[in-house]
Amino acid sequence: MGTMTQQPSLAPRAAQPPPPQGQLEEQGQRKDGGKREDRGKQKGQGKREERGKREGRGQRAQPRAARRGPALATLATAQFLVVLSTSIVNVALPSIGSGLRLSPAALSWVVNAYVLAFGALLLVGGRLGDVWGSRRVFTAGTAVFALASLAAGFAPSAPLLIAARAVQGVGAALLAPAALALLLGAFPPGPGRGRALGIWGAVSGAGGAVGVLLSGLLTELYGWPAVFLVQVPVAVLCLVATLLVVPAGKPAGGAVDALGAVVSTVALTALVYALTAKNLIAGAVGLLLLAVFAARQAKARTPLVPPRLLRTGRVTAANVAMTLLGAVYVGLFSFLPLYQQQVLHYGPLAAGLTQLPLALAVVTGSVLAPRLPARAGAPTALAALTAGLAWLSVGPDHGPFAAGSFAVHLLGPSLLIGAGLGIAFVRLTALSTDGVPAADSGLAGGLLNTTRQLGGALGLALMTAVAPAAADYRTAFLTAAVLAALTTTTALFALTGRKH
Repeated sequence: MGTMTQQPSLAPRAAQPPPPQGQLEEQGQRKDGGKREDRGKQKGQGKREERGKREGRGQRAQPRAARRGPALATLATAQFLVVLSTSIVNVALPSIGSGLRLSPAALSWVVNAYVLAFGALLLVGGRLGDVWGSRRVFTAGTAVFALASLAAGFAPSAPLLIAARAVQGVGAALLAPAALALLLGAFPPGPGRGRALGIWGAVSGAGGAVGVLLSGLLTELYGWPAVFLVQVPVAVLCLVATLLVVPAGKPAGGAVDALGAVVSTVALTALVYALTAKNLIAGAVGLLLLAVFAARQAKARTPLVPPRLLRTGRVTAANVAMTLLGAVYVGLFSFLPLYQQQVLHYGPLAAGLTQLPLALAVVTGSVLAPRLPARAGAPTALAALTAGLAWLSVGPDHGPFAAGSFAVHLLGPSLLIGAGLGIAFVRLTALSTDGVPAADSGLAGGLLNTTRQLGGALGLALMTAVAPAAADYRTAFLTAAVLAALTTTTALFALTGRKH
């Protein structure tokens, strides 16, 4: 018999028996679970996309690594310009005084008008950066700064020059905290931020010494208006570069405490005037208004200085130290060129050139600061600064220097002072922003710059008050040494105290 091939049946297949009820439930659960899982994935992905859109509205909050270098260069140049504007007038002050017939007390307001407007409005500038966007406020401040520099260069009288300097301070108060906030946004916490802050500190510290050098050179060659006009093209260059390489980020929104801004500005103005004019009534008014401002900040819906910020990390102690360091910094770069010209009889160019070792020491200290131990760096640097200022205070009270005495009486102290300033600025800046949330970065930058500039205004007023009481400037340098010693103590307290 042959084998027969079995054909497939065309009859309908018999219905399969239904699976047990438990198996049906299990299959249903698997299907429902799969659907829920898919919906969960889609929902999570949607949230991530929505969050990404919110964080990257307009432009990315953090630029690519390739763009961080140009952004850092632009922001550092702007910070350099802000510090430069404080010191670049110092060597030119005698020429400004003789050209506009200013008394020594009135001449100090060429510096004080800038420092005071800068320091008094920095909190407002920092808050505006958070509310409206750091890049927007930065570009507005840079434009105001450039126009005010142009007006100062062409000022025909003392009142107009002092008014232009005050407007310069307003522009600087807008751009400085915004620049630091943009820097912190571009560099997340880590070694990259440490290096960026090192460069930031280098240009900040070098701005004072380089300003003295440029002031002497420009005054000698072109006259005092050149020290203001030279700042205009640099500000315009920063403005254009910012629009090209610095990302806009996302504003946090909110409002500004206008009443608190007015009270704080009037209070700080009264305090500086009290020290400059030795007016006790103005001093009492300033202290009273500061107390009113503090009470206002505790109750305001949108305070300029939220209490939570002062409780973050080591913000409070670091800002107290920066206040003292700002007093040392501004006082030193105001009185050292005057000491060299009026006591040692240096010309403007020679006074500027002798600041080169100080500038190089500041830059070197700032670059080395991120590589030093965090706890030992700031106190050691401040101790060196104190020693250098004390050394400077025992220099001769008449001049000119003999050939060999420059190394002993100026070069040695300058190297200690420069290295101490460079390291201390970087370490205190890092300390004051440690642990601060990104949403408060502009406010933290404004607070840090405020304490620094407020200290500068008060320090300059204090040293102006004590220097004429002595036969030379050595008393002013000794006062700066005492302030540096207090800064050292404060830094030690900040580093050893409990971190919030």
